[in-house]
Amino acid sequence: MRSIAWGAAASLALVATAGPAMADDHESQVSVLHGVPGLTVDVWVNGEAFLPGFEPGTLTDPQALPAGSYDIEVYEAGADPESTDPAISAEGLEVPGGANLTLAAHLDADGAPMLSAFVNDVSTLDAGQTRLTVRHAAAAPAVDVLAGGSPVIEGLENPDEQVLELDAGSVEAAVAAAGTTEPVIGPATLDLPEGTNTIVYAWGSLEDENLDLAVQTIDGLHGEPEGVPSGEGGLVGSGAQTWMWILALTGAAGAVVATRRLSQDAA
Repeated sequence: MRSIAWGAAASLALVATAGPAMADDHESQVSVLHGVPGLTVDVWVNGEAFLPGFEPGTLTDPQALPAGSYDIEVYEAGADPESTDPAISAEGLEVPGGANLTLAAHLDADGAPMLSAFVNDVSTLDAGQTRLTVRHAAAAPAVDVLAGGSPVIEGLENPDEQVLELDAGSVEAAVAAAGTTEPVIGPATLDLPEGTNTIVYAWGSLEDENLDLAVQTIDGLHGEPEGVPSGEGGLVGSGAQTWMWILALTGAAGAVVATRRLSQDAA
């Protein structure tokens, strides 16, 4: 992993402004996907070990991330911080609040590790409707998403996303190379309940034959005033430890990625 250092002018402030207002504007709801195959990391915060052995394929449940300033260092798992430079570092990282975000460490289309910050759509849905978000986070060319064997999303490129609003129900979905119908992932049955945003990530590498799916569900989008929309990931992390990994990813995400996601969200 190439060492990257980022200062206090990291990208989360840009990302947070795009999300709908949260119940507490001093916090953000943040999930993180680790989608880099074969790379396990240890996360240190302010000189203390907080999250050892964070493994590929992990998608955390959302955590309330308080606004504040943090110093983060991320090492390859098992490295000695006394004698090893961090793979990623972020000093004086200023974190605002008021957004629903997913931060993803994944491969770009050519197989190089990268980080993307996604703003999750938690706007209200009409009765009987559901939202499906598909994000291309794999080392692979453009893909089509098939439902019942027919393309419903065409030419989706890494690291883009496409959002559909559909009638609630179940759908058999697969991912194929753009312009083809032979699945490279799936088919898999997706349950799309009313009032939810089901977010599907394609991650891994086509060349290395380890493509996989990660699924995140944000519910409570019927418009009731119960509170902040929640979400479900592949693995629940403890609050403080998950925040630290989220912050480390945020520090490395960079303003270019954040601005691209914001521009797409506002389009």
